[in-house]
Amino acid sequence: MPDIQPANQQPISDDEELAKVLAGVDKEAEEVVVPEPAAEPEPEPISAFVPPAPVVDPATTSEVGLDQVKKDAIVELKPLVDKLDLPPEEKFDTYLLLIRSTDDKELIAPAHEAAKGIVDESRRAQALLDIIKEIDYLNSAQAAQSPQAPAL
Repeated sequence: MPDIQPANQQPISDDEELAKVLAGVDKEAEEVVVPEPAAEPEPEPISAFVPPAPVVDPATTSEVGLDQVKKDAIVELKPLVDKLDLPPEEKFDTYLLLIRSTDDKELIAPAHEAAKGIVDESRRAQALLDIIKEIDYLNSAQAAQSPQAPAL
C-alpha cells in the first residue's frame, strides 16, 4: 500500500515561504552570466574577380532587343535541331516553328522527315498538311516578291 499522507497532514507552504523561494529564483536568474557570442570570422577574400550580373530593367528592354535575341536563338538552334532527342512529333513542331519564324525552305525536307516518323496517323496527316501549307505560303511569298512578266 502506498505511503500517502492525508491532505491535512501534508506540509502546507504559506505565501511568505513561496515569496522567498521565488525571490531566490529571481536572484539566481539575475546572476546567470550569458557569454557573448563569438565574433564571426572574416570571410576569405575571393581570389578571382567575378563581375556582377548585369541588371536588366524590363522597362528599357525594347522589342528590337527581343527580336535580336530571337533571331540569334534561331540561328543557333537551326544546326542543332537534328541533335535534339525528341519524339518525331515534337521534332516536327520545332521544325515548323523554325520554318514559320524564318521562311527557310531548307527546313521543309527535315520537317517532312520528322512528320513521316509520327506514329499517330491523324497527327501525321495534320503534320503533312502543315508542310503543304508552308510550301504553298513560301511559294506565294516568293511569287509576290519576284517581278511579274508582262502578259502578252
